[in-house]
Amino acid sequence: MESQQDESAHLASGAVLLPPGAGATLTNPVGATTTIKLRGSETGGALGACEGSAAPGEGPPLHFHTGYDEIWYAVEGEFRFRLEDEVAPGPPGSFVFIPRGVRHTWQNVGEGVGRFFFVVAPAGFELFFERFAEAPRDASWLETFRTVGREFGMEVVGPPLAESHPL
Repeated sequence: MESQQDESAHLASGAVLLPPGAGATLTNPVGATTTIKLRGSETGGALGACEGSAAPGEGPPLHFHTGYDEIWYAVEGEFRFRLEDEVAPGPPGSFVFIPRGVRHTWQNVGEGVGRFFFVVAPAGFELFFERFAEAPRDASWLETFRTVGREFGMEVVGPPLAESHPL
């Protein structure tokens, strides 16, 4: 697990101000990074927030969260999303709200690394990425994703978008 120390300013008001690049940066078994920008311990459990990256073709398997709503925002790169049975493009600036229980996945369909920002509410799921990053590099990333995901109320219900809906 790779980590960059937080350089955040925790203000008396309870607000948090992060400079660019700050947060705990983790590398997962696929090689992508997730930077935890805001933890539940900083929000009274209200939400967690992370910035992520994905290599071309990368994306998680189809899954849903039993106890978390998710907001996902495409910062850079070309993505596509599957929400239940609908597949739609996700160019930079795309915003997605995923209520708990909705089956979803995404894929970076661009030629370069894609960047995105996401929020989970209530907080807690951001800690999944810490556990996922601890997995041995020789372990099956899909099985690790499934196993660790269950610990955080996530159920894998299908393959990645690249397999279920090849381009």
